[in-house]
Amino acid sequence: MATIFTRIVQGELPCHKLYEDEDYLAFLDVRPIRAGHSLVIPKLEIDYIFDMEDAHLAGLMSVAKKVARAIEKEINCSRIGMTVIGLEVPHTHIHLLPIEHIGDIDFSKSKMADPVELAKLAMKISSHLQP
Repeated sequence: MATIFTRIVQGELPCHKLYEDEDYLAFLDVRPIRAGHSLVIPKLEIDYIFDMEDAHLAGLMSVAKKVARAIEKEINCSRIGMTVIGLEVPHTHIHLLPIEHIGDIDFSKSKMADPVELAKLAMKISSHLQP
């Protein structure tokens, strides 16, 4: 059975898209820790990040960097933190989180976000990713 992320890639489920190309997709997390919390995924369903081919992993990191820079332009923060946990969904994904302190990366603080607010924020962030 396809993961929730594969279903998003295939258009079966909606997302608040920030970036998309042939191999990767970035979108806002619907249960953010903080506004701007985003996910970057490969379109190919690979469970474990370190099972990715080197070139594909490098591409994923390159997209994460682009998206992080766009988030920084919209969200006031000291840095964009990055984490890969990989247990909750069996599809490689990188969390990008606007942070001030290391304690800001606390997944117990996540909660459902207002879809209208997510749509507005997605438009703002993605505008920084346009050529």
